[in-house]
Amino acid sequence: MSMATRNRARVWCCALTLGVVVCWLAPLSYAQSASLQGIVQDSTHQPISGASVSLINDGKQVLATSTDAQGAYAFLHLAAGTYVVRADLSGNATKTSNPIPLSQNEAKHIDLTLDSAPQFFDEPHFTVAGVTDASGTGGHGSDAVVKATNGMVKSTVSLNEPRESREVSEQSLREAIARNPKEPNLYESLADIEEKSGRSLDAVRDYQRAAELDPSEPNLFAWGAELLLHHAAEPAIEVFRKGHERYTQSSRILIGLGVAEYSRGSYEQATKDLCAASDLDPGDPNPYLFLGKFQTIAASRSTLGNDKLKRFAELLPNNALADYYYALSLWYRRAGPNDPSVTTVESLLQKAVNLDPKLGSAHLQLGIVYAEKKNMTEAISAFQKAVAATPELEEAHYRLAQAYKSSGQAEKAQQEFQVFEQIRKNSAAASDRERHEIQQFVYTLRDSNSAAQTH
Repeated sequence: MSMATRNRARVWCCALTLGVVVCWLAPLSYAQSASLQGIVQDSTHQPISGASVSLINDGKQVLATSTDAQGAYAFLHLAAGTYVVRADLSGNATKTSNPIPLSQNEAKHIDLTLDSAPQFFDEPHFTVAGVTDASGTGGHGSDAVVKATNGMVKSTVSLNEPRESREVSEQSLREAIARNPKEPNLYESLADIEEKSGRSLDAVRDYQRAAELDPSEPNLFAWGAELLLHHAAEPAIEVFRKGHERYTQSSRILIGLGVAEYSRGSYEQATKDLCAASDLDPGDPNPYLFLGKFQTIAASRSTLGNDKLKRFAELLPNNALADYYYALSLWYRRAGPNDPSVTTVESLLQKAVNLDPKLGSAHLQLGIVYAEKKNMTEAISAFQKAVAATPELEEAHYRLAQAYKSSGQAEKAQQEFQVFEQIRKNSAAASDRERHEIQQFVYTLRDSNSAAQTH
């Protein structure tokens, strides 16, 4: 065989081998064709070059790269799955994304902002030392205030962003933390499990660790909400205040701060915080709803929120709660039964119950307006609609019983009083159970200014 013939044979064999390899790789490339890329920037939106970027899947680092001169990074040819992207700059500033679900052939752009400031704002001035049974601790003010506060705390906690539901065991999370002790999402997932299993002290410490590693708005809110849930108002206020300093445009951080102030009896400051939250995004109903709940407790009614609730009703003309809360605000500020605002209150309440016939509290308040005007027939009708819409509404049964009594319907009055007493007993029992279920944090404050203030 000549030299030329042998060379042609080698070329042919190489080409055949390459073709086989390409054919073998093609399906793999097609199966792993998803991608994640983006920009790493600082707080002034300037790109950061040379930042370390890691791709994490199921708590394990699967790929790593560095940003180029334009702050760009890219992870190509990825399999479908759920990933987390973490950027790190010289071990000082770290930012971790939320879990990112990625399907086959999908391309996503994820930008990360690194704060070159220290990882956490300051060492907190409090230490959570333990928990105690809160059944005998009560709260600030009367039972009505405590009940209202507990309701608002639950509503605040519900503002927490829902995270992707994943079946991850506590053991696997702890193993992942052992491998990646600076991964904040792992601590927050572990805290969720600990809270659900009743280990609230462990949970708050892991929420704190997540916030220290990555003081993002979601992490700070989750930590503050956990403190608030367990009656630690002072520490919660500190976390929410620091959170507001970092994230001045976060409405829910201000809501959390307002509810924390409310829970310790600082009603005027709480109202200011919620008013400020409503100004950040006037179209967001959440701050107004909390302001409206303030109107139900005499001690916390403030003239500061009146204009905001008026704006709420104007912005959402077809929202029953907007009309109801604005009506309450006007009602509690009326000069007397002949105040012209009473007509507006009645009109707003009628509109509210027409928009939502199941809004028992609006029917109740409308009945109160009628009763003050000595229109007992309309008052009884409104109270009846209130108890029909919301059978567990204690005050509606009590008011209906009084209306029956003043109208000479003694038997009906007695029946309603009995229903009222039974509901009150059930409510008290439910409150006792709840106080037993929610453990209260025992904490100590380390206020550096306290010593100076004593001299």
